[in-house]
Amino acid sequence: MPIPLKRWEITPRAPDSHFTQFPDLPPLIVQILYNRGFTAPQEVRDFLAHRWPDDNPLRLKGMPQAVERLSQAIIKQEPIAVYGDYDADGVTATALMMQVLTALGGQPQAYIPNRFDEGYGLNNEALAELAERGVKVVITVDCGIRSIDEVAYGNSLGLDIIITDHHTVGQEIPPALAVINPKQPECAYPFKELAGVGLAYKVAQALFHADVLKEHRSQSNLHENNLLDLVALGTVADLAPLYGENRKLVNQGLHWLNRSLRPGLAALMTQGNVGSNKKITAGTIGFTIGPRLNAAGRLDSALAAYQLLMVKNGPEATPLATELDQQNKERQRLTEYTVQIARQAVLADKTHNLLHFVCHPDFNPGVVGLAASRLSEEFYRPALVATQGPDVTRGSARSIPEFHITEALDQCADLLVRYGGHAAAAGFTVENEKLPALKERLMDIAQNSLDITQLRPTVSIDGEVNLRGVRPDLIETISSLQPFGYGNPTPRFLTRNLRIKYRKTVGLEGKHLKLVLHDGRQTWDGIAFRQGYWLDKVHVSQNIDVVYSLEFNEWNNQRRMQLNIKDLRPSE
Repeated sequence: MPIPLKRWEITPRAPDSHFTQFPDLPPLIVQILYNRGFTAPQEVRDFLAHRWPDDNPLRLKGMPQAVERLSQAIIKQEPIAVYGDYDADGVTATALMMQVLTALGGQPQAYIPNRFDEGYGLNNEALAELAERGVKVVITVDCGIRSIDEVAYGNSLGLDIIITDHHTVGQEIPPALAVINPKQPECAYPFKELAGVGLAYKVAQALFHADVLKEHRSQSNLHENNLLDLVALGTVADLAPLYGENRKLVNQGLHWLNRSLRPGLAALMTQGNVGSNKKITAGTIGFTIGPRLNAAGRLDSALAAYQLLMVKNGPEATPLATELDQQNKERQRLTEYTVQIARQAVLADKTHNLLHFVCHPDFNPGVVGLAASRLSEEFYRPALVATQGPDVTRGSARSIPEFHITEALDQCADLLVRYGGHAAAAGFTVENEKLPALKERLMDIAQNSLDITQLRPTVSIDGEVNLRGVRPDLIETISSLQPFGYGNPTPRFLTRNLRIKYRKTVGLEGKHLKLVLHDGRQTWDGIAFRQGYWLDKVHVSQNIDVVYSLEFNEWNNQRRMQLNIKDLRPSE
């Protein structure tokens, strides 16, 4: 197997004058924050304190109108539909909004569309069904910003529609009663990167502080802080950037998750073999909880995930958690199958395309996004993977930093039934007869905007470090910068000329590489996940350069410093 060639990009060191502003912080911490754009003393203090003071929900455009109409519906006991989405962000947002409206004495009902029958976002059939049930108000969470025609149709049915959505805004805003999206023009809200569940939380905050609902609020035992666990789950699972207000909300949410787990989440943690005494981090959400919540909507209906979040006791939670765990295992199997077929199609294509587009009638629509992500990561190209049905093809796209996939789809809007997403991820539906034209146009867009000679995955490095000076207290201080994730990545460092003392592969089929390295003074344990291919390409006593993150490895009641190796190469 060829060694993946990556570009190592070391962030330039901050000016000496910058470090003098922070005499109480370790220089490496100052450099890490500098790399992430936090340079002013107040910015640094706010970041370290997880503080975001400018969070008045009424600054969100459309919020006053939304609160007024929802308050009216609560007081008049009008039926309200919470229209969600089938991923973890949408499910947590639906659960949050349902919990709030119920606690305030409203008459809400949840509606989460089926991925396979209805697809993403609002659809006319669902709106007609809700109107027939007597619903007067529809509030969307995590969807709707591109549903121009559907909102117009809902208006014709007499529905008052409130859109809350964080996805990229199109050229036209839906004609809804209120649209809440900080990315829309003329929205004064300072933080633009809230997840869908984050926006749902802002609506909840505004309702809790509405004077007209003071009596309803006094009769409720729900506080807005009780919702922060859901905010943390959806924000991390949706890969929203973990800085600004998201950092504050996720940090508070993790506090609540570690203080008291909902019965459904406790059961889910048990299914994920995570001990009850193990601290829940953003990583726990990203690798254990989030995938299981997402699995329901990927393979069947997301209602099982929604019910798990809303269930009141353990005995009811256990079968739901078991179901989600089994679905997650099936999701993993289907993903591997889809990736294998799609990868073969990419390798068989000898045209050296700058964009990969693979569709197949046997692909499960619930995992095409995961497959697209794997292709994009392996080949470092924008990748679209889709399920071709009898009449239409539905798919997902994942991209690289050099290519804004939703803006590319904007240039294909005349060919698409519907689409939407972010810079790095999107979903789309296209009629089969227009599929060849869509492929050709996307290929042309990529050809005109990407330079194949420059397309190489980049490993961003926070700085070169002499490991001889690293002590456990420095690693503790680095850990205080958590939660780590998209927008606030785990810090990575480079150390050159480490001598290999020992090496072996570990894990299933030797996928991982275990190393013992010497820095000239002390030895370091190193683990390189999914890099077992290096075993026969490096040898004991050889010097290597290593990119890594610093962490603790706890095993048998012992705690040792460890290098989590991201990339390596023989020293020059």
